[in-house]
Amino acid sequence: MGPTASGKTDLAIALREHLPVELINVDSAQIYRQLDIGSAKPDAETLAAAPHRLIDIRDPMDIYSAADFLADARREMADISAAGSIPLLVGGSMMYFKTLLEGLSEMPEADHVIRRQLEQRAAESGWPSLYQELQQVDPQTAQRLHPNHSQRIQRALEVYQITGTPMSVLQAKASVGGLQDNYQIQQFALMPENRALLHQRIEQRFSKMISQGFVDEVEALYQRGDLHVNLPAIRCVGYRQIWDYCAGDCTLDEAIEKGVIATRQLAKRQITWLRNWPRATQVAVDNGDSYFSAEIILDQCLKTLNQAPIYCEMGQG
Repeated sequence: MGPTASGKTDLAIALREHLPVELINVDSAQIYRQLDIGSAKPDAETLAAAPHRLIDIRDPMDIYSAADFLADARREMADISAAGSIPLLVGGSMMYFKTLLEGLSEMPEADHVIRRQLEQRAAESGWPSLYQELQQVDPQTAQRLHPNHSQRIQRALEVYQITGTPMSVLQAKASVGGLQDNYQIQQFALMPENRALLHQRIEQRFSKMISQGFVDEVEALYQRGDLHVNLPAIRCVGYRQIWDYCAGDCTLDEAIEKGVIATRQLAKRQITWLRNWPRATQVAVDNGDSYFSAEIILDQCLKTLNQAPIYCEMGQG
């Protein structure tokens, strides 16, 4: 686990040289086909050498939930384990990791009528207005969200309208489907010491994405005609900002600036999650002055693995 641009993929691939692992993607953008450059998806050559499961499994039109990920990840983990290898999950979608470890509380199915009503209200008054409403009915959930975190605000208000109970209360009840009570799992969190170095990497990577054709990638999605800005795929960081440029709502320079800022904000949220993450071994990715090489980061992980149990199902090793 780690914030965006922290070197998770490089580390995961390097670990394949030392352990019999198979990689499972835990990135909510990389699950979508056609979201390649902007999601920093490994290229075809890398995927051929180090296959990643749960990449390119959905169309951008689809809505992919944490429950979907839980079912897919558990299936892939079981398949990898049955073949005698170790599942290695890599990505920055913290909610997916949390769901995998803890399971899901019993939640109501989506109500598309309520969702459309909430989207219409957001279009009229903005998501921060609905966030204020959420603060009134479910302050615990609101505290964990950003006022513009539209998808989660929508879901929390939807749950409250359906059940009359705050989502935080439902989540506090017994969860089902989690792994942490049945498996031994080693968790690594890649953590930056100097936030400025991470911001520099984010800017450099976003600039590289633009040079690789990120704008053309989003333009192709825009021209499909069946996609819209409220879909989770299009709301992904970077895609939303370039989409606004394609729609004529801002200049390209403005979209790039907003994309970099949004990516920094994403990294900040990811770091906040990880600083409070239970049972995770924090791995430094820099010394405050410069970023460590992949070899140094790998060495930190291997030293920990020599002293701790690796993933295994209880009773099987």
